Parts: sequence; structure tokens; C-alpha cells
Amino acid sequence: MFSYQPPVKHMQYVLSDVLSATDTLRVDAGYNEIDEQLVRQVLEEAGRFTAEVLFPVNASGDRQGCRFESGAVFTPDGFRDAYRQFVDSGWAALACDPGYGGQGLPHVLNCALQEMMISANHAWTMYPGVLHGAYTCLKAHGSEELKQYYLPKIVSGEWLVTMALTEPQAGSDVGLLRTRAVEGDTGTYRLSGNKIFISGGEHDLTENIVHLVLARIPGGPEGSKGVSLFVVPKICPDGSRNQVTCTGIEHKMGIRGSATCSLEFAGATGWLVGEPHRGLAAMFVMMNAARMLVGAQGLGIAETVYQNAARYANERLQMKAVDRPAERKDQPADPIALHPPVRRLLLSQRAYVEGGRMMLYWSGLMLDLAERHPIPQRRQDFEQMLALVTPVVKAFLTEKGFQGASDALQVYGGYGVITETGVEQYLRDCRVTMIYEGTNEIQAIDLVVRKILGDQGVRLGRFLELVRATVQAERTGPFAGHSECLSKLATELAAIARAVCESGTANLTPLHWVAGDVLRLMGHCIIGWLLLRSASASCNNREDDYAFHDERLETVDHYFAYEFTETHAALAVLRASFAQHGLSLTW
Repeated sequence: MFSYQPPVKHMQYVLSDVLSATDTLRVDAGYNEIDEQLVRQVLEEAGRFTAEVLFPVNASGDRQGCRFESGAVFTPDGFRDAYRQFVDSGWAALACDPGYGGQGLPHVLNCALQEMMISANHAWTMYPGVLHGAYTCLKAHGSEELKQYYLPKIVSGEWLVTMALTEPQAGSDVGLLRTRAVEGDTGTYRLSGNKIFISGGEHDLTENIVHLVLARIPGGPEGSKGVSLFVVPKICPDGSRNQVTCTGIEHKMGIRGSATCSLEFAGATGWLVGEPHRGLAAMFVMMNAARMLVGAQGLGIAETVYQNAARYANERLQMKAVDRPAERKDQPADPIALHPPVRRLLLSQRAYVEGGRMMLYWSGLMLDLAERHPIPQRRQDFEQMLALVTPVVKAFLTEKGFQGASDALQVYGGYGVITETGVEQYLRDCRVTMIYEGTNEIQAIDLVVRKILGDQGVRLGRFLELVRATVQAERTGPFAGHSECLSKLATELAAIARAVCESGTANLTPLHWVAGDVLRLMGHCIIGWLLLRSASASCNNREDDYAFHDERLETVDHYFAYEFTETHAALAVLRASFAQHGLSLTW
């Protein structure tokens, strides 16, 4: 039977042993109340909620889907009750400012919560998924009046939020949008236009839905520079129904319990957020949070399918393993987990789950430090580093999450394509993560052009300094071989950055052509670096739990032996492509 068991032990290991998160949060982020006991308590309670409340309505929500009737959307059975428990337990407010009703806990713990919610029920998690991003956006750019009115309701989860960007002709290119905002009375605007692919654009979970909408004020600049951001509530402050109508919902291959809506704004009342024509900059605060969430989606899905594939492989008996253990010599067949091809599939899944969790939580920790480090320059450094790695978190973790779901289905064999086994739903649910909130191709271009070329490789250089420090510490120890592999990749990435910067902006074609390969190299560098740190941590703590830490060390060895080799192919592509475009790439 398909199941989900929150990996609390490994989560705590990542936070405590690999990242030293509690010490860092106390010393550098002012979270004086944070200790190991509190972290464990939050993880365990979140695990209970996700496993006992969200997961039981996951498969049924997929089968039932959402229902659309005359502009109203009805979510699958059990979703409303699950949302009520989510709000009553205070999960919506976990990492929000106590001044607006939040619990004031670190963002990195919210990353763990998001991972578990997605592992248990991806479709349901889409509804509160942008709450924190919307809170951050309004807190940073909203007027005091908007903040006082909306933030307490958003923080508590009493009202849900949407991010309304996409239009039929304007997907990745927001500059093509046509929704108009005409100035009205008493500081309001009237918005007219159509939005599509709006997650949670209409539903029955909350009375009010707050739409954050991108639109054009007439007379503004063309393209994305002329876009403004507005708060457009379903229910206006005076209690009247706003002129926002759901005109339909999409029928999708995955996340069927999430209502993906088309919305019509027919002179709807809205309030400007931030400055006119500066809406995209304000919305990017929310979009970056959403991209972190999508990375968590890739990880969360990979975790659940790996758990089930591993359990199934240990139960399914087929043939005799080529290196069967002596205690099974009289058995007619062995668990497929003992067969090397299946074992390799499982270890590959586990490597990206464990390494991906480290990447996500490291990013969450940087978000805390970017907000709360006592030294302004250090806050800016962490903010810049987070901006560098956010496209990698989104694209690399979703790509590997989909690959993991496909590999898990492969472990199941013929049973994997049967609906009742559960794994095929997770494969369907995962596919969209490589598309929404900026396709993975756009994330790669963002990394190479806006981040590496944009600052002449300064941020990348700072990250590579962190990698080299770890490499130097492990150069003569038991992980010297892994350290050497990582050292070579760091050198190659530095050379790539130089080549990118030397190519300049005159001809971006070669950079766009190889951006995906650069992003994969960066993903492997981050995961390799963090797994090397975990190897050192497990080696030092092995006596505390031999079985647990030996499994971690096995993961690291497998990753560097079998997965890290992807970097060789990516480098070969880079050399060939740069040569094709008349550029030099040598080191």
C-alpha cells in the first residue's frame, strides 16, 4: 500500500549535523529561543499533520478533482477540513512576523514544513503555497494601510492568496500582458482583463481570496517596465463582491485537486502595491519565494516515491540475485532490492533526495540570514548568494524529482502504471514543476545571464570559495577522492564564468544554448559540496548510530561514483557548443 512516513530523523540530521542550523540561527540571526528540542518538536508535529491529515485525502483528491459550477469551485472531499486543521494549528503563520500574528520561527523550518506538505499532498499544498510569498511581498512593498488590513488575515490563513500574472498571450514574457488598471476614486483602480492558469483562483476553502494582479496603467512604458502590481480581493473591504469571476477550471494530467482557474476582471476594484510601473520588481519577491517552493515540490515528491519504491523492492520477489546473501541460498527468489540494477535505481533516488534536502534547507537558512544577520553587509551577501542559487533550487530539484518519480515507477515495473499503486499519480503531479513559476530553461538563462554575467561572476566566486574551503578540509581524509572530484568541478565552473563574462552581451545565443548545462553543473556542485560535508558529519558521529550514518556514507559514495559523472557530459557539451559559436573554453 502506498504510504508516506515523514523523514524527521534525516531532516534533523541535515539541520543539526550538516548545517549546524540551530547554532547559526541563535548566533547570526537572533533566534535566541531556537534549540534542538524546539526544532524536533516542530518537525514531529508537522509530520503528524501531513501524514495523518493531508496524505489520506491525496489519492481521493486526485480521483475526484475539483468541480466547477456557475463560477464557483468546489475542492475534493476532505480538503476543506484539512485546511481548517492547517489554520487552527497555526501552520500558515510559522515563519511570519508576530506583529501580524505570526509565530516568528525561522524560514528554514518553513522549508521543512513545505517539503512534508508536498510529500503528503501536492495538490492541496498549492492552495496555501503562495501565502508566505504574498506576505513577504506585501510586507516589503505594501502601504501601511494595506499591510494592516491584509497581512493579519493572510498570516493566519483566514484568507488565501493568488499570484495572477499569466494571460493567454503572456506567459513567460510578462511584458506582453494586456490587463489594464484605470485610476478610480479614493486611491483605487479599476482592473479589466483576463488571467489564466491561476492556482487557487477560486475555491471553497476560505471566504475571501486576495489576488495579487499584474496590470498596466495607461500611459506607462511598454514591456515589462510598464507593469504595476495591485491587490484585488474577491470580497471588498465594504463587504461587497468584487468584479472578479472564475470562468472555468483546467482539466490536467496532474495536481487535479488544485483548481487551476481562468479569471475575468471586469472593472474590479484594486489597490496599488508599491510604485506605479514597478510591479514586476515587487512581484519578484513573491516569485522568488514561489520558486523555492517549487524546488521543495521536486524534493517532496522524490521523497515519497523513493520511500515506496524502496519498500516495494524489498517485498517483491523475483529471480535469484547474482550476489545473493548466504542466508537466502535455499530461497527460490530474492527481493528485487538485491538485484544490482534496481539497487542502483534506488541509490540514485536516495542521493538526490538527501542532497536535495540539504540544498533546500541551506537556501532556507540563507533566507533567515539575509533578513536577520546583525551586520548589514552580511545580510546583503546572503541575499545575493540566495539570488544566485534560487534558479538552481527550482530547476535542478524539479528535474531530479521528476527523474526520481520515473525511476520509482520503473522499480514497480508493470504495477507502477496501475493507478491503485499510487506512484503514477506522483509522476503526473511532478511534471508541471519544471514548467510553472518560470520554466527550467528560463531559470537556467537567469542563472547564466542575469546572475553570472550580470555581476561578472562575483557571487559565483564567493560560492566557490565555500566549496574550496570544504575541499581543503577533506583533501587528506577518507573522502579525498570525492574532494578531488569537487575541486576539479569548482575549477571548471570558475573557468566557465570567465568565458561567460568574456563573451559579453553582444551575442547571447551561445550562453542561452548551454545555460541548462551550466545550471546542472551548478546543481551538482552544490549537492556534491553538501554531501561531502555530510560525509564528514556522519564519520564524526558514526558511533551514535552506526546503521544510520553508514547509510549516509553509502549515499555519498554512490553519488560521487555514479551521479557526479553527469558533469563530464555537461562539460563536453559546453566545450562543443562554445567551439561551434567561435568561443574559447579552456582551463
